[in-house]
Amino acid sequence: MNEILHALFSTQGFVLGTLVPFLFVLTVVVFVHEMGHYLIGRWCGIGVKAFAIGFGPELFGFNDRHGTRWKLCAIPLGGYVKFVGDMNASSSQPSAEDLESLTEAEREVAFHTQPIWKRAATVVAGPLFNFLLTIAVFAVLFSLYGRPVMEPTVAEVTAGSPAARAGIQPGDRFVKVDGSKVETFADVQRLVSGRGGDAITFTMLRDGKEITVTATPEPIEQQDALGNKVKVAIIGVANNAELGQPRLVSYTPSGALAAAVEETGHVIERTGQFLKRFVVGREDKCALGGPIKIAKMSGQAAKLGFEWLVQLVAFLSVGIGILNLLPIPPLDGGHLLFYGVEAVIRRPVSERMMEMAYRAGLFLVLGFMGFVFWNDLFGC
Repeated sequence: MNEILHALFSTQGFVLGTLVPFLFVLTVVVFVHEMGHYLIGRWCGIGVKAFAIGFGPELFGFNDRHGTRWKLCAIPLGGYVKFVGDMNASSSQPSAEDLESLTEAEREVAFHTQPIWKRAATVVAGPLFNFLLTIAVFAVLFSLYGRPVMEPTVAEVTAGSPAARAGIQPGDRFVKVDGSKVETFADVQRLVSGRGGDAITFTMLRDGKEITVTATPEPIEQQDALGNKVKVAIIGVANNAELGQPRLVSYTPSGALAAAVEETGHVIERTGQFLKRFVVGREDKCALGGPIKIAKMSGQAAKLGFEWLVQLVAFLSVGIGILNLLPIPPLDGGHLLFYGVEAVIRRPVSERMMEMAYRAGLFLVLGFMGFVFWNDLFGC
């Protein structure tokens, strides 16, 4: 019995070691996303009936002075903001009969009676707040810990590697990767790691002269800091302390914010690049996981330290933000797509077309959820 309790409740056990970090990571990301919808919706004068973290039966909650029900629900795998006029948690367009059932006061603050710009601003605020959360996390981390960097110089070239075949030599310094200027060795890794199978042009500095070579990165399987097996594209070069001249870059608050914005942009770019390659079958299906994989990563991150856990929050927040911007109902991007069509044709999309789109979109979303759950349980 003692062994079971220890396995469950010790800091290395399931509850404190995995479940609590998982709930922390997911709750922070979901709360910030939904808070974006809530704050901008309220700023636009839209009434809010409920703010929920989780789905299903309510565990506990309270009503504020505006009549909004704030609640925590039993299934902690998401959340929602229910505006006045919403007939379900996805904020899909209500029928004419549903709108007619609202009082005059409710119609004035109902979500679906607002101008397009207010609805669009409220919807896009969720993913936007996810990106702002990532910026905030990176800004704090850069302010507190700085950033270790190394010069983009080649110390070793692996025999038979893409770099060796391209003619890259020890002592060469990377100047540009596919036209993008690089300043650190991490910049080179960032621009190469997600481009397996793509021919990349490298501008190198050798003996004071710039030369151009082309190499095609090859994917290899590695284990990341959180214990995941990941496929990373490499060209077969390495750095060392002598040529890399490692140093720690310190930032002022404004400098940390600027660096955080830049780093968040890189994360968004890499995530978008991954999704495009994944759709056409050029990425490992096991790279996508669901709640079980996130829980495992949360537990591993917690063991490494709180700063690792908040970094996981930052990366997951970007992923949630990008996924929600996909033009698929009932995701935020699906709503924005309808608002764009409405703005062009100057009238709302017909209820029939919207219902068909929501059914198809819901099928895609459920299919994606089934796919990541399968990866979690059986596929990978």
